[in-house]
Amino acid sequence: MAPELIRRSSIKDKVEHMFLGQYQHNLDSKGRLTIPSRYRDLLVEQGAYVTQGFDTNLMIWTVSAFETISKEVNRVSITDPNSRLLRRLIYANGEKLEVDRAGRILIPQYLRQFAGLDSEVVIVGVGDFFEIWSPAMWAQQLAQIQDSNANSKRFEAFDLATG
Repeated sequence: MAPELIRRSSIKDKVEHMFLGQYQHNLDSKGRLTIPSRYRDLLVEQGAYVTQGFDTNLMIWTVSAFETISKEVNRVSITDPNSRLLRRLIYANGEKLEVDRAGRILIPQYLRQFAGLDSEVVIVGVGDFFEIWSPAMWAQQLAQIQDSNANSKRFEAFDLATG
């Protein structure tokens, strides 16, 4: 196969295995959340990890993505106070999840409480992982994302060239 075709094929595979889009779902009375079917295939085999997010939300990681993040977190010395805080944020506020036959995950109570999750949630794909938000907190994020004037300044330092 030509190098260009191999490159396109690997990019296509990567994109097909990304978490994209937004979904509104409900938590049941036990704190279980049905995962969107598009996401489920990426989680069923190995399960997933849930961690506290950085923005009053939750982050759901595939096992391989969590292992990658974990390696990066563990590279920084524990003598660094910010490293210790990041480790606590991710590991003390994280859990291994299993996807049940109905395609649901059980979100621990302390994480639901942290993110302000009640019955309705918004599931947001962000590439290698997805986030779970309360509708009110997601509305605040959406307002920021949709501010085109602020985005021009906010993202000007990123090289998003496509060629």
